[in-house]
Amino acid sequence: MWHLYLIRTKLGHLYTGITQDVQRRFKEHQEGGVKAAKSLKGKNPLELVYHEKIGSHSLALKTEAAIKKWPKEKKESLVRKEISLTV
Repeated sequence: MWHLYLIRTKLGHLYTGITQDVQRRFKEHQEGGVKAAKSLKGKNPLELVYHEKIGSHSLALKTEAAIKKWPKEKKESLVRKEISLTV
């Protein structure tokens, strides 16, 4: 099962990613090691603000790509659960 997640950086930026294990992946980002996203390194503290089960890897990739194109306010609406995840 694949999950989509959003992480907020200390400056308020939102990072979107996919994984099969949200907690492990979030820990990797927090630790800033070789497996952490380059765009998150040095931007601690990080906060996991949203995650949702997606299903297949293919669907997760498509959903991630679509959300990355959304304006920040729409992503914030998703985080606040004002909208549901529809691509």
